[in-house]
Amino acid sequence: MEDKELHLVDHLEELRKRIIISALTFVVFFIVGFIYVDKIYKWFVGDMKLMVLGPSDIIWVYFMLATVVAVAGTIPVLAFQIWLFVKPALKPIERKVTLSYIPALFFLFLIGLSFGYFIIFPMLLKFLVSIGGNMFVTNFTVDRYFSFIMNMTIPFGVLFELPVVVMFLTSLGVINPFVLSKIRKYAYFVLVIIAVVITPPDFMSDFVVTLPLLLLYEISINLSKIVYRKKLKKQSEEEIIEV
Repeated sequence: MEDKELHLVDHLEELRKRIIISALTFVVFFIVGFIYVDKIYKWFVGDMKLMVLGPSDIIWVYFMLATVVAVAGTIPVLAFQIWLFVKPALKPIERKVTLSYIPALFFLFLIGLSFGYFIIFPMLLKFLVSIGGNMFVTNFTVDRYFSFIMNMTIPFGVLFELPVVVMFLTSLGVINPFVLSKIRKYAYFVLVIIAVVITPPDFMSDFVVTLPLLLLYEISINLSKIVYRKKLKKQSEEEIIEV
């Protein structure tokens, strides 16, 4: 009983260590983002002039942009800390394979953000401005403009990580391609709903967003199959060696 309690304490201490490292990384990247907010702001806005309705809007922009930088910078570190935490329970080959997913996790997040910012955001902004015609003066406030950008980019950054997450969970034996294939129609339904909600109410916009999301799911299934086959092959080889 005492051994189990000591084992649990060790696990909790290890978890605490990983959380602290991840939190400190977030703070460091937040400070860096806060320092360079003016450059990040100019990159997003360009020559456009945005309005502020009060001093609090200015500090809100600083905190929001610094948080985005901190989240992007913390993702690979957090993934590495999770890997270190589960590492003792993994076999040597599983450690090597799952470690290779970490860089991909970061780059897919950036690709998702880029897809949302360079494709979805301008398309949706143009549509919303056009339906106003000459009825309104289109002046944007800072908080509304950047909130709109975040809503159009962050979800895609997360969704684009789906293939790597699926591969990682398949490596750990949590899921397999058969389960993913079985729930395909439900996954499609959810992804279509997401696409319809975050795009303008026209077929072309829905199609442009839905297609890559469905493609991501199919890619995830195929990658899961590859990982699953390799996992079974390694297991069979290990069983032969033991015999």
